[in-house]
Amino acid sequence: MNAPDKRPALAPNRFTAYGTELTSRMLLGTAQYPSPQIMAEAVAVSKTGIVTVSLRREQARGRTGERFLELIRALNVHVLPNTAGCRTAKEAVTTAQMARELLDTDWIKLEVIANDDTLQPDLFGLVEAAAILTRDGFKVFPYTTEDLGAADRLLAAGCEILMPWGAPIGSGRGLANPYGLKTMRAYFPGTPLVIDAGVGAPSHAAAAMEMGYDAVLLNTAVAKAGDPVRMAAAFAAAIDAGRTAYEAGLMEPRDMAQPSTPVAGTPFFDLPPRTG
Repeated sequence: MNAPDKRPALAPNRFTAYGTELTSRMLLGTAQYPSPQIMAEAVAVSKTGIVTVSLRREQARGRTGERFLELIRALNVHVLPNTAGCRTAKEAVTTAQMARELLDTDWIKLEVIANDDTLQPDLFGLVEAAAILTRDGFKVFPYTTEDLGAADRLLAAGCEILMPWGAPIGSGRGLANPYGLKTMRAYFPGTPLVIDAGVGAPSHAAAAMEMGYDAVLLNTAVAKAGDPVRMAAAFAAAIDAGRTAYEAGLMEPRDMAQPSTPVAGTPFFDLPPRTG
């Protein structure tokens, strides 16, 4: 009879955002899919607990946007509206207020963009808008960089979660500054951190999770894949694997080789002299 396994069980593959426990560490965007049906199937396969929606884009669609929002509500997951496309704190605050009224949620993914080419966050406007929104009762998910000073100010403004970019939005480059991201993880050990933007392959998502990040937000890499549904499943598996590896304890890299089989006690045999 085998002895019972006394090893401690790994923590459930979930994390908490603003007091809400989520059963998946994958957040999924809803833009750019070939069809609403494929988007819905990708969401279902990913088992995500949060989908993001651009209020400005859906407003521009008019009645089509209204039908799209009905589909989003039918997914039975948390909806995280975002302020994509906003370039000032005032514009972002106004968009967030409209999103709260339309979608009946105080969650908001806050984006204030500084540069049209890189879509890099405007850290000054971001902190300003975050302070206004948290005072107004919003639960802010700020799209930021790995800048530690900005992170400190966002937390002081009332944010309870940080979402640093991996690389520019839609670039698929992965983790452009792994050193900075590792430093951020170490500097804020108790703060939920979500990699947002730039992830292009499941291996990028797994690498972020192996660093100890709490979740990954994806959109383009899934929506623009040849098969978005299968790609959503691939990312979900990679995120689970990366988190499990982090919790299990990854080995530290070494500069020199170390034999996996110890040489101490290895028998050595005298060979007969060669002749001829």
